[in-house]
Order: sequence, then structure tokens, then C-alpha cells
Amino acid sequence: MSAVSILWVGLFVGRPVYTARSRKRLFDLVLILLALPVVLPVVALLALAVKLGSRGPVFFVQTRVGRDGRTFRMVKFRTMFPDAEARRAALVAQSERAGLCFKQRNDPRVTRVGRFLRRSSLDELPQLWNVLKGEMSLVGPRPALPEEVAQYSPHALQRLKGLPGLTGLWQVSGRADLGFDEMVELDIRYLRQAGLVTDLALLWRTFGAVALARGAY
Repeated sequence: MSAVSILWVGLFVGRPVYTARSRKRLFDLVLILLALPVVLPVVALLALAVKLGSRGPVFFVQTRVGRDGRTFRMVKFRTMFPDAEARRAALVAQSERAGLCFKQRNDPRVTRVGRFLRRSSLDELPQLWNVLKGEMSLVGPRPALPEEVAQYSPHALQRLKGLPGLTGLWQVSGRADLGFDEMVELDIRYLRQAGLVTDLALLWRTFGAVALARGAY
């Protein structure tokens, strides 16, 4: 039996030793292992496009808040000009999203290559590294910025009870087109019903959400 087959058996045997967290971890590792032959060439091509598209590093690394409030360094393809963080404060008042989390459809800080990466959600691919490190999962609430979490209500803090994810219920339900409060409710709902079948269904729905690019900007 191959190593991948053994891992798949480990996911579904139902033995007490396999906790929900360990099964989710195995699930993530198996899917990444299967996807690597396709993902690695895509990552290499996108890295070249970012490098040639504008001045600055290929990757953008930012502190985010994960499960139980622990911070980690999240990596993604750079989609903005190098001075984007310095210009953020001047644009916050123009946010097109209700509540916390700044979003602007025609953000002037985004590069031409960056717009394509954001519309296709391919800017998130490097976060597979965070998943491999155990800081994120394939499915879960999106990781928030520390300054956003500092303003969370006790109810909103419930979305930090699980590992943050590359995709999730909020991502397939409209993303930035939804307000902050709607995002919180969707994330809490996911955490209450999380399981491998739910994760598989959300990963499948993600392909449709990415194709439609709804709320991706």
C-alpha cells in the first residue's frame, strides 16, 4: 500500500486515536501531496510574472492572527506596489466593504499582474507553505490582521477557534461582496459543522467561486 493510501485510510478509519484535528491535518497533507506536481510549475510561472511585472519582491509576507489568537507570518504573491502599506491609511475611508477589513474594488496600489492574481485568487497559492507548516488549513476562516482582531467583539472572536484557511464558507459565498458581520456568521457556522465531508464540498465549490471571481478584488 502506498504512503498516500495509508494516509487516506487514516483519515476515515474512525479510530479514537484520530482526533478531528489530526484527521483535518492528514486531509490537508494528502491533498497538497497529490496537487504538488501541478501546483509547483504554476507557482514558478506566477513568480516570474510578478518579478517581471513590477519592482519589488515576489512574495508578500504579513503578520496574521491564527487559531486561538496566535500570530504567524502569512505568505502570498505580491499584488501591490512596494509602498502599499504606507498608503493604506490614506485609503481606509474609501473602503467599499461594510464593517472591519478594508476593501476597495479599484485599489490604486494594486499592480496589473496583481489584479489578475486577485481576480483568479492565485495570489493565495503560496499559503500552501503555511498549510504545510500547520499554521493554516486548506479550509477555514481567512486569517485576520492583528489591528482588525483588536477591534473584534466577543462574538467575532469565535472565528479564531479554528485554523485559518485558504478557502471556506465565506469565500464561496461572496467574499468581499459580503459585510464583516456576514463573514463572522459564516465562519462561526463553518466551525460548528466542520468535518472532512464539509471541507471536500467547500473545496469543490471553490473552483466555481474562483471561476466566477465574485467578490475577488
